[in-house]
Amino acid sequence: MIWRRKNKRAKDRPSPDELVPPEGVTLMLPIAGVGVRLAAQITDILLTGIGAACLVILLSVLNLTDPQSMVAIASLLFFLIRVPYYIAAELAWNGQTLGKRMMKIKVVSHDGGPLTAHALVLRNLMKEAEIFLPGTLLLTLDAASPVASLTSLFWVMLCLAIPLMNRYRRRLGDLMAGTHVIHLPVPVLLSDLAGEKQRVNVDRRKFIFLSHQLDHYGAFELQTLETLLRGQSTPPSAGAAQQREATIEAIVEKIRNKIGYADPVPREDRLSFLKTFYKAQREHLEQRQLFGDRREDKHYAKSSEEA
Repeated sequence: MIWRRKNKRAKDRPSPDELVPPEGVTLMLPIAGVGVRLAAQITDILLTGIGAACLVILLSVLNLTDPQSMVAIASLLFFLIRVPYYIAAELAWNGQTLGKRMMKIKVVSHDGGPLTAHALVLRNLMKEAEIFLPGTLLLTLDAASPVASLTSLFWVMLCLAIPLMNRYRRRLGDLMAGTHVIHLPVPVLLSDLAGEKQRVNVDRRKFIFLSHQLDHYGAFELQTLETLLRGQSTPPSAGAAQQREATIEAIVEKIRNKIGYADPVPREDRLSFLKTFYKAQREHLEQRQLFGDRREDKHYAKSSEEA
């Protein structure tokens, strides 16, 4: 009984890749793994380290420092560059540093709400306590103080293990700030509907539209028609097939009446009629745009005459 209850709870849990914003529409945003986050972190460390090294070289060229204090000055400069860099970059780029931008990841609010400045500042300040301060102690302490070295090593290992122990790969700073890191969704452009091959027989009649017939519609109506045609690729349910057929018939008749297309369109050629009209309308609008005449919608001509 207990085993069944545990399985039911695990099954009911949402996927870690699901993010529900306040609007209630579930977004599928893959959680960024430890490897890609480590790569982004190394990139940011290299960038800030190069900046600190350049300042150290400049100070040595100007004879403003001596070799004995070079390491201490370099560590201080690295700290002074690193802390503002992480905070300012994520504030400016909405949860991304240069390393995160290169790795295509970003910080988001764990509850799906807006990403606040408080959360970004807190998670980056915690990074100092999680990684950089113990790491600096490991590099600077020697064998004479093994207890401090082992304590720092244990703390670093614990902080590195925390992301591996939760589903959202959240480090300690993320847990305190209420954030986690995701992969940016890859935008996929749909294929050009005008360039797709018509799935009609070659012996079907061809529809020809004249220029004055294509002047009745603009880009808005063209986009609406494209949305309708893209929906035809999905098979309808049993009850929706008749509704879809009635919609197509109504649109065909409305276009025929609007543009003055006298010939009737057979039932089997209605979809071909709409696709041919879409392609011709698109080419017509693109040609007019080349000459500086941009037609937004079907009311464009009327508003131009009134002006």
